[in-house]
Amino acid sequence: MKHIFSLKNSLEFGNVYKRGKSYANKYLVMYITDNDLGINRLGISVSKKVGNSVVRHRITRLIREVYRLQESRLIKGKDIVVVARVNSKGHSYWDMESAFLHLAKLHHILDSSEEYRTDLS
Repeated sequence: MKHIFSLKNSLEFGNVYKRGKSYANKYLVMYITDNDLGINRLGISVSKKVGNSVVRHRITRLIREVYRLQESRLIKGKDIVVVARVNSKGHSYWDMESAFLHLAKLHHILDSSEEYRTDLS
């Protein structure tokens, strides 16, 4: 299993919020900025407005899994912060994947040379 690199502290999140560009849809908001590391780093934010801790952790796990399965399709060298909106509560993996890919296309970070893989290996 590949390691997912994370944004760790509020300084790193704040940097992405301040310098990054954002797009939103019904379920998610995605902020992206360049880093000079050659790898992508992911930050996930789910507010208490979305629900209790069980609900928030489920949404976090869904977003992390979507990212893990789509990581090979993304252009490298980005800091990505995904903010879950209140509407994301109670929705399926497929809804989250669709929302994530929609925002990735808007940000132009999907690598068109990488073929979409349907297998989960």
